[in-house]
Amino acid sequence: MCDPFWMLLAMERLGHDYIVWDKAGEIEFVAPGRETVHAEFVFDDALRAEAVAATEGGDKFLRWYENDITTADGTVIARVRKQLYIRRKRRDR
Repeated sequence: MCDPFWMLLAMERLGHDYIVWDKAGEIEFVAPGRETVHAEFVFDDALRAEAVAATEGGDKFLRWYENDITTADGTVIARVRKQLYIRRKRRDR
């Protein structure tokens, strides 16, 4: 359910000058999910700025992004963590 979204959001927000890969993932199951669930993913300006600053010199940037999976009443049924690898593409290519 949650697998591609952090990577897709980062790719969209950073643009074609960046390489973005999924590196790792973790999920902690907290409670049974017996109804419709949802998750919210927000790759805001602060997260974008952090990635841009960290990769400005050509370095790789590894960061964990987290979100909860909840029911309609806000009950957390799982916590998801995804680690992304982000690097600015070389300009000499």
